[in-house]
Amino acid sequence: MAKDLVIYYSRRGENYVNGNIEVLKKGNTEIAVQYIVKALQADVFEIKPLHDYSENYTECVNEEKKEAKEKARPALKEYLTSIDGYENIVVAGPCWCGTYPMPVFSQLERLDFTGKNVFPVMSNEGSGLGHCVSDLAQICQGAKIGSGLSIHGKDAVSSEAAIQKWAEENITD
Repeated sequence: MAKDLVIYYSRRGENYVNGNIEVLKKGNTEIAVQYIVKALQADVFEIKPLHDYSENYTECVNEEKKEAKEKARPALKEYLTSIDGYENIVVAGPCWCGTYPMPVFSQLERLDFTGKNVFPVMSNEGSGLGHCVSDLAQICQGAKIGSGLSIHGKDAVSSEAAIQKWAEENITD
């Protein structure tokens, strides 16, 4: 049986939801990750930036736009040092500027993905997977990029069945 790992970043607090700013006690990606972990019986690693983004949604967007433009690699509170022993890696995050938040790349660039299967998952408000698939292919060299999953943020809470189906069709043995 393959051993699975979920690496993710999620944002709580002010988020854009169906055209409005709402305060979320749990980020949409975090909700989806709970379902993924349940479906796969996977291990999980949460990416936590050393410096938090602004609690204000608009300011956070401006911070991320600046980071994306600069291709910044913000420092993290801790790093996963190895993915040895894992066959399948799910990379999950919100779609920011068409891809993952830059802290996700801060983590991924430190790992050896040779021979791994990598599966993109993105929560979003209509942008789907953006260009995260091509970004993962570039960052996770040596990996096979599998079928991704786009989760509409507002629907994250009700996405368990869709996540289970995706996992069964794409990841589980």
